[in-house]
Parts: sequence; structure tokens; C-alpha cells
Amino acid sequence: MQGLRTTIYKVGNMELAKDWYSKAFRQFPYFEEDYYVGFNIQGYELGLQPEEFPVSPKAETVIAYWGVEKIQEEYDRLLKVGASPHEPPTNVGGTIEVATVKDPWGNIIGLIYNPEFKAT
Repeated sequence: MQGLRTTIYKVGNMELAKDWYSKAFRQFPYFEEDYYVGFNIQGYELGLQPEEFPVSPKAETVIAYWGVEKIQEEYDRLLKVGASPHEPPTNVGGTIEVATVKDPWGNIIGLIYNPEFKAT
């Protein structure tokens, strides 16, 4: 195993999702087709794929956490751009904090503040 490379979110409306994720992650996609929209988030891939038959509610069995510097600010900002609260920022030990929100299509977006994490 070489580590995580891509996180995919399935969405019911690719055009609206492309716009929403551009605002949420402050990044425009580098790749856009009907079947896939790709964002480069600091070297990690965030992908959107269409959902022909949107599922709601979505499974909450796997959560990808995106690193942030100021977790409360990012959590609040995502709520302002249309995310729904899921789990507020919480200390999970030491200086590590996590939070989750749901995008407008019900996907969970994890946030993590971990000053000890170093990508290798």
C-alpha cells in the first residue's frame, strides 16, 4: 500500500456539485467531464461522480478527513456555503480535533486538525 490517493463523492447533480465543491474547497477543478470532475487538493484527488439514482441517506461507514489549520473556522465556513452540520469540532486526544459536515447530496466531509501529521 502506498497511502490514500483519491476520495470520491457521488452526487445527483454534477454541475451544482462542481460549483459547490469549488466554493467549499476554494479550488477549481482541473478535469471536467460528464462522468467525472477532478480537483487537486494540495496533491490529493477529490473526485465527483454522477449518481444516476441518488441514494439518501448515504452510508456513514467510511469518512475521509481533510486536513485544516483552523477547524472551527473551516467547519463554520462550510456551513455558510451550504453544508449541513454532522459532528461539531471535537478534541479526540492531545491537540487533534475532528469534525464532519454533510454536503448538499448527503456525503460526509471530514475535517481534521492534526499538527503532528506529516505526509511522507
